[in-house]
Amino acid sequence: MSDGDVAIERPLAARSVIASTLLGLDPPSLPGRVLVRSAELFGISEGTARVAMSRMVAAGELEAVDGRYRLAGHLLRRQARQIESRRPRRRAWRGDWHTAVVTSDGGRSAADRADLRDELRRLRLAELREGVWLRPADAELDLAAARRAASDCSWFTSQVADPVALAARLWDLDGWAARTKALLRAMTRSMARLETGDTDELRPAFVLAAAVLRHLQADPLLPVELLPPRWPGDELRDSYASYEAAFQALLREWLRERLRAPS
Repeated sequence: MSDGDVAIERPLAARSVIASTLLGLDPPSLPGRVLVRSAELFGISEGTARVAMSRMVAAGELEAVDGRYRLAGHLLRRQARQIESRRPRRRAWRGDWHTAVVTSDGGRSAADRADLRDELRRLRLAELREGVWLRPADAELDLAAARRAASDCSWFTSQVADPVALAARLWDLDGWAARTKALLRAMTRSMARLETGDTDELRPAFVLAAAVLRHLQADPLLPVELLPPRWPGDELRDSYASYEAAFQALLREWLRERLRAPS
């Protein structure tokens, strides 16, 4: 299934299904038998699902206690970023920018440099030029944690002459907004089927929900002064909250039926 240029349906491996299922829960924990049944939505057998769960435990991505599985490690940190993207903490913007300059590049491996770039992107900074990253100082960025995560950087507070032009240069705001509108249309159509109890919609809804959450994490969370008119960020967050409730309600009903059925 697709909506314009937005690909919604894509094949998911057992690990992706298990991770996505738990990433959408608070707390991110379920009995193993429920995770196995969730994998059935994608034609994944019980054996394949349990092998994936065991490998995720060995990799430190899950913790297993008394038959329940809970997110751990980098997946738990990913969920924290996901929650932040859905309920961002903001403050009034005074025109300042957080600026990180990479100051100790010598001797670092290509993998280490890539990890640093990924960490700065996770902090929602964008690269102005090689080694110079910045973002408006409106989000509640934990600078102490940021300095630990990106210890090869020197951090500054700065101001720029034309912040609107700079924001448009650093982030593809029109592209993000266009994809948002396509996702909103896809959710509207999917919601109509979920609300009628169409369990055939669960699989595409699962994939669509994961796509929306990934897209929300790409929201730069800029102050309103730097955004184009009618920015759809909050509309997507509000619509997703309703969509998630409808999806989870039908999924719980589907799971209850599967768990009641004889093995």
